[in-house]
Amino acid sequence: MMREQVIQLLGQALDKNKSLFLIDLSISEANHIRVILDGDTGVTVEDCIAVSREIEHNLDREELDFSLEVMSAGVSEPLEIPRQYKKNIGRTLKVKTHEGEAIEAELTKATDTAITLQWKAREPKPVGKGKVTVQKEAVVAYSNIVEAKVMITFN
Repeated sequence: MMREQVIQLLGQALDKNKSLFLIDLSISEANHIRVILDGDTGVTVEDCIAVSREIEHNLDREELDFSLEVMSAGVSEPLEIPRQYKKNIGRTLKVKTHEGEAIEAELTKATDTAITLQWKAREPKPVGKGKVTVQKEAVVAYSNIVEAKVMITFN
């Protein structure tokens, strides 16, 4: 009962700000509501407050004893849904696949089913000694991704 009510109120809050989207919603047995959001252009403290108020002001504390936590997806958290990948095109990701492969590369494309990664690698020359830099590309299905994180770079 409470979960449906929270989902409905959360939907109303997200309708008011179309750039925000839900990453995770959990409600514990002790009625601790935890909402994790992300946004196409990031999530501000004001965004979290607005979503929190939409939920909190429309649940009856006389009827339900609950606690509420609304937060943004942290920079160290793995990407979860295609919309997160799409907003991170152009950034460097570290992707672990089910085959045990780890790829650190630039995210160049994200569809509803897969991502495209590009990177440069040094490989032996086809003829003669030495190495040559080659452009590599991999298309990885979301179903094959164990974990993908945005690599933070400091310029």
